[in-house]
Formats: sequence, structure tokens, C-alpha cells
Amino acid sequence: MTETERRLHATIAAHESWANTPDRTARTAPARAALDQKFLDQAGGDAVRAAHLRKAHFARLALKSAQARRKARELSIDAETAERELAEAGGLDAASRTRKPPGG
Repeated sequence: MTETERRLHATIAAHESWANTPDRTARTAPARAALDQKFLDQAGGDAVRAAHLRKAHFARLALKSAQARRKARELSIDAETAERELAEAGGLDAASRTRKPPGG
């Protein structure tokens, strides 16, 4: 089995598992409780500090997400610019000039 096939099998299994889960909130409750406990442990049992640690954690995730989106956008612009320059130089055929970007 190739890596792509393995990923597709895993994706199918995950979707089927969630489709057969009547109470998604209950299914994820242990993970959410463990994460809350992690922050509480880091804060030495102080609930206020734990809340700030949790907010800092999710703010870090948001920052990384924004950075990744910006990088992807910049790379996409760079690729489009390179393709346009290549096309202007006569290096691309008509079919590749009209192809849609990934996800587009």
C-alpha cells in the first residue's frame, strides 16, 4: 500500500468513525479534560494562571496559523509571478497558463 493509499484509508476510517458517533461532545470530553488538567498542573493548581496558560497556548496556535497562511500566500504569489514571467518569455503553453491553482 502506498503512503497516499494509507492516508486515504485513514481519512475514510476517521470520517466513518465520526459519522457513527452520536455524541461528539462526549467523545472528546476526556481529551478536553486532560488538556485542562495539563494547564492546571503547569499553573500549580492556580485556576487563574491555568486560564492564562490556556489562552497563551491558543494564541500561539493562532500566531502559527497566521504565519503559515501568510507564507502560503507569499509562495503562491511568487509562483504566479514566476509562471507569468515564464509565459511572457514564451516558456509555457496555453494549457498551463490557464490551469487553476490548488484549491481554486
